[in-house]
Amino acid sequence: MRISFILFAAALSPLLGVLVLLVGLRLPASRAMALSYLITLGAGLFLWQMPPVTILAASIEGLAIAASVLWIILGAILLLKLLSEGKAMERIRTGFAALSPEPRVQLVVISWTFGAFLEGAAGFGTPAAITAPLLVALRFSPIGAVTLALVANSSPVAFGAIGTPVAIGLQEGLRQSNAPAGGFTLIEGAASTAAAIDLLAGSFIPWVLVLLYSRFFSQERSWKSGLAYWRFALFAGFAYTVPTFAVALLLGPELPTLLGALAAIMLVIPAAQRGWLVPRSDKAAPGPPAITRSSPLSLLRAWGPYLILAALLLVTRTDLLPIKHALQSASLGWDRVLGTTINIALAPLYLPGTMFLIAAISALFLLPFDHQKILRAGRDTVKITAASAMTLAAAVPMIRVFVHSSDNMAGLPSMPMSLASLAADAAGSSWMIFAPFIGALGSFLSGSATFSNMTFALFQVTAAEQASLQPEIVLAAQILGASAGNMVSVVNVVAAAAVVGLVGREGTIIRFTLVPMLAYTSTVGLLAIAFASVPG
Repeated sequence: MRISFILFAAALSPLLGVLVLLVGLRLPASRAMALSYLITLGAGLFLWQMPPVTILAASIEGLAIAASVLWIILGAILLLKLLSEGKAMERIRTGFAALSPEPRVQLVVISWTFGAFLEGAAGFGTPAAITAPLLVALRFSPIGAVTLALVANSSPVAFGAIGTPVAIGLQEGLRQSNAPAGGFTLIEGAASTAAAIDLLAGSFIPWVLVLLYSRFFSQERSWKSGLAYWRFALFAGFAYTVPTFAVALLLGPELPTLLGALAAIMLVIPAAQRGWLVPRSDKAAPGPPAITRSSPLSLLRAWGPYLILAALLLVTRTDLLPIKHALQSASLGWDRVLGTTINIALAPLYLPGTMFLIAAISALFLLPFDHQKILRAGRDTVKITAASAMTLAAAVPMIRVFVHSSDNMAGLPSMPMSLASLAADAAGSSWMIFAPFIGALGSFLSGSATFSNMTFALFQVTAAEQASLQPEIVLAAQILGASAGNMVSVVNVVAAAAVVGLVGREGTIIRFTLVPMLAYTSTVGLLAIAFASVPG
């Protein structure tokens, strides 16, 4: 009985704040997360019997991580505000209107293809922080822009920035095992299997985006208009997933997202310009109107800060150049915090937030400003960032206490591992359908597919062996489930919402992204079962 209560408490503590937001209680996100933090502390102290010093050290680590997320928020908001004050966002809007006046086409190009490129180049929460403001510039509603940007940033996360979720997350997660399951062959097999499954799951994400926009965020609020765009949406989906699968199969897990995104950009943008596969109609599609007035600002100068940002993210994230290691070496660290096994390490110059700030500084030289506009952008940035700080200051420490609960006097596994074990015991031979949900749980807790894979890879292999399942397929389900969890992660939702001024609307956003996340994860589980049933 005590074990059941402990596992129930483990499930409740990190989820309570999100549940409060989901059921629509009028409780600010900061207070909801603070409530979850207090319940997690109670579970850690009295049920897991965690040493108080471990809880304190985990909380300090959480604050350090929250600071790095706030750094991203600060840079992203400042860049957006400066671009808005400098009239660059208006010019960017006219450019996209020239590409296609149809908002559904703009949505696919920006959130899916450009977002996938940003994920492959940088990852770590940057795609939604960039694509959501671009959608707002095209007069998508802020709530729709954030929701759609988060849903789009799912399938590309599977391999992420230079393959980090697989090459580092899965590798480190399996390193704990001395069994053959920890070998590189298993990782490559899981990566190619994940890419194969995503051919049938991730390819539909652009159509999901179009349907969500048409039903909930367009003027007509109808599924019908979205259904008409199935050909263009599926073309965009396969334009990314097919080359991604080929790269994963032939070259390994490091480059699928980046090369797949580049291929999609080269295929989808010409199709959008020429109106290929787009339904013809005598009626103008409702949505963001095209802007036709001329602007003294050139399109290149308007895009300049974003182009500089993309170049910085790409150059500083590749192992082929020495810049990455140089920036990472300039780090601030605290080993064995308060005498525990918890370590804190931050590389301020390497953080994406620093790249955002450099791009923001470049905007001062590329765009027309006066002191009043710069001061207004700065004031708005500080105000929005401060509003997000309280939520992150409660949410991230709560997550780190939850994760570090393996250090306890009760002889219990950590809270997330207890949840996973409970699920595995209940599922038995049906574990394949549940495996992606464990991956989603890890990303939900941390906002990182890499962390999810690192935490649950060995557990997934063990569960597969106990249920006599193929570990490559179970790990593939873990990889894709981890990418799906980014849609609902509190950390990602708070960051993306803050950039477009939606602090306090996190619950509404999660209510929109929860169903696509569950649908994608369930589809991955069913496809994993189908793959496992194929002989040989």
